[in-house]
Order: sequence, then C-alpha cells, then structure tokens
Amino acid sequence: MLLPLSACGGSDSDTSALSSDSASESATPSESASPSETSESSASPSDDASAQSNANSGSSNASGAAVDMLATLPVKGRAPKTGYARTQFGAAWSDVDHNGCDTRNDILKRDMTNVTFKPGTHDCVVKTGTLNDPYTGKTINFVRGQHTSTAVQIDHVVALSDAWQKGAQQLNADQRLQLANDPYNLLAVDGPANQQKSDSDAASWLPSNKSFRCQYVARQIGVKHKYALWVTQAEKDAMTNVLSSCPGQTVPDGGGVVASAQADSQPAQTPEPAQTTQAAPAPAPAPAQTQAAPAPAPTQQSGGDVYYQNCSAVRAAGKAPLYQGQPGYSRKLDRDGDGVACE
Repeated sequence: MLLPLSACGGSDSDTSALSSDSASESATPSESASPSETSESSASPSDDASAQSNANSGSSNASGAAVDMLATLPVKGRAPKTGYARTQFGAAWSDVDHNGCDTRNDILKRDMTNVTFKPGTHDCVVKTGTLNDPYTGKTINFVRGQHTSTAVQIDHVVALSDAWQKGAQQLNADQRLQLANDPYNLLAVDGPANQQKSDSDAASWLPSNKSFRCQYVARQIGVKHKYALWVTQAEKDAMTNVLSSCPGQTVPDGGGVVASAQADSQPAQTPEPAQTTQAAPAPAPAPAQTQAAPAPAPTQQSGGDVYYQNCSAVRAAGKAPLYQGQPGYSRKLDRDGDGVACE
C-alpha cells in the first residue's frame, strides 16, 4: 500500500499533473548535487541485462528499510539525455488500469479529500477537492478551472527525464508507459513546487516540507528498485543524508499496475533477446532514439511564441498536458476551458 501523505519524521519532494520532466533541471537548494555526478562510470552491459530482467518482473519487493534498499541500487553516472522525449513514455496520463479514467484524475481522486466530480463523467473528472500537500505542508482547495487547475499538479516522484538517464532507456515501451502511469511513482502536489522541482533528483531538489523528506526519498528508492534504475553518487549521498535522520524509514509497499499489466503482455522469456542486444557494446537504446526523432517540432509565430496546430502535435512534442501560461497553450486546445489543454 502507498504511504499516507502525512508527515513521517524526515524530509521530502515533488511531481505534477503537468509532467515536470519536460523542463530542464534548475532548482538547486542547499542539498545540491556535486559536479562530479556526471563523471561516474556508466552502466556495464551485464548490469543493464540484470536491470532489464528486474524491471520485467514488475515487482518492487519493497517493504524493508530504505537504507538497505538504497545500498542495493547500482551507482553510476548519468547516461546521455540523447533521444529523450515525453513520448518515449507513451501518451500522457493513459488509462493503463482500464478503469475508464485517466491517470491524472485517478491520482487526484486518490490523494485529495472532499472530492466532487464533473457531472456526466462517470466520476472520472475531478471538479473540486482538498489536498494536504506533502511537498509544502499547505492545504490547497482545488477547483477545476481555466485559472485554477494548475494549483494542484501530478508529480512523477522519479522524474521521467531522470529515469531516462538512469536506466529507463533499457526498458521497453510498455515498461516505460507503466513507469509514467504507475501510482507508486505519482503524487498530487502543489503546482509551483512541482514546477520548481522540474526533473531534479534528490541531489538537487527536496521538498520544503522537511517532515516529508524521509517518505519522499524512500519512495524514490522504491521506484528505482522496482524499475531497475540506478542512482548517481551525489544522489545516493543526498538520500543517505536524509535517511540518517530516520534510520527506521521503510520503503513503501509498491503496487501500482505494473505487475498485472506487464506480466500478461511480457512473458518471462520474451525480454531475453533484447537483453543480449542491449548488452552489446554499441547498440544501447537506438530504437528508442529513432522513435523520438520523428516528433514534429512546434511552429514559431512572430515574437517567438510556440504554436501547436492540434493536441496530436502537442503530444508528439511530449508537452501534454499544457497549462495556461505555458508556451503553446491556447483556448482552442482547451476544450472544457479549465486551463489544462490536451489532457
């Protein structure tokens, strides 16, 4: 089960209805990463094969001490960001659990109280609710609307860009889709905090709500273990520092939807040829990079404004959903006028 979004004696961080991964890393508070992070050795072929096998299992095996699980995560440098696009992780907020509601609204329903729904949506589209924000400690009264929806966003606890640079290139398309929509890796949080986090890891961003940091770091460790991702040395040091104040912190039990959805479509023996291919010195994630290349770039209007012809172009560029005020947002893309386009 997921840990409740309440304080847990330590310190924490963020994720959004807008996937913060598309932004560049920027926020670097006092818990910032050391520059040596990028100079660490990269993954060995055998490690990549082992990671692929672990991810194929769809099991988090999470329930032990966070410090112990952290010790099992490989420590390597960041892989190049080459080939990364939001589309590498599938369409934003897909209904991977086939309950008729998109992932974004599933998480809003899960994490908020006093929830009401937009009429005629079969209790799928959240209209209002109250969020006790884990990242800031604030209470946010959410109201769906053109100028208000961005107050609460859905954050990937392990940002997709960060995941891409730390092992997700070795996952297949189905596994990346699950990672992007796994409730285990998602939290409803304060919008500005999510924007500030961007695609930072624990070395360069932690929640301002220090009482949640232990839970936040423990969940990142659980996600990275579940999807066979690695950490950089600076990231591990930051996590260790946070957990030193709460040595008894456990990793949340992980569920999500990966085990059932993936086990049915990915027989155990199927990934083996892929492991061999990716373990070879040269190939790495060439198919994923090729897939990202065709994504059409938005056209530029006078003044440098970004313009998207339709939501298909927004999704192809990996920018969905778009929030009012962001480059490329327009009313024609926002069908219900709630300030969130191409949901």
